[in-house]
Amino acid sequence: LLVWAWTFLGTTNTANWFTENALTIVFIGGLAISHRTFKFSDLSYALMFVYILLHIYGAMYTYAENPAGYWLKDVFSLERNPYDRIVHFSFGLLLAYPMRDYFKNHFNWPNWVCWVLPVEITMSFSAAYELIEWAVADVFFPAQGAAYLGSQGDIWDAQKDMGLAFSGAIISMLLASAVKRISAR
Repeated sequence: LLVWAWTFLGTTNTANWFTENALTIVFIGGLAISHRTFKFSDLSYALMFVYILLHIYGAMYTYAENPAGYWLKDVFSLERNPYDRIVHFSFGLLLAYPMRDYFKNHFNWPNWVCWVLPVEITMSFSAAYELIEWAVADVFFPAQGAAYLGSQGDIWDAQKDMGLAFSGAIISMLLASAVKRISAR
């Protein structure tokens, strides 16, 4: 809540701030409502917390205008501000494990399903998010459209964002599997 307040007070574009935070509010609301029914592992809560902080900080600015992204752009001589790419990659990297945690401990599904489903759902959610972004930018808020999309002139922005989320989920599942195997020894 403190970070949300700080980003709200520091934003120069309140319409973008509310638009960017709408799904975050729904996500946190879902966690709060379901907390008594299902508790995630501490690691899952930590990963979700980091992702939410990245997202909330990104909403303070438009993703294309994020100062941390400009700093990375200058340090690595990049052509564009990479902050939105970082958050899309983090979506897969940081949220795939909590999905696995949920599937394994809430549904008690077969092990292979709990490893594969987070990657598939990450890709599905990422594609759905890109479609929602398009609808919000084109239909509901055309004045904020370009800033909200943050494509920075890249016609393949949506596809790259989906690919990064997918890659992050695969890396997350591979890392979790490796740690599980090492700790089993």
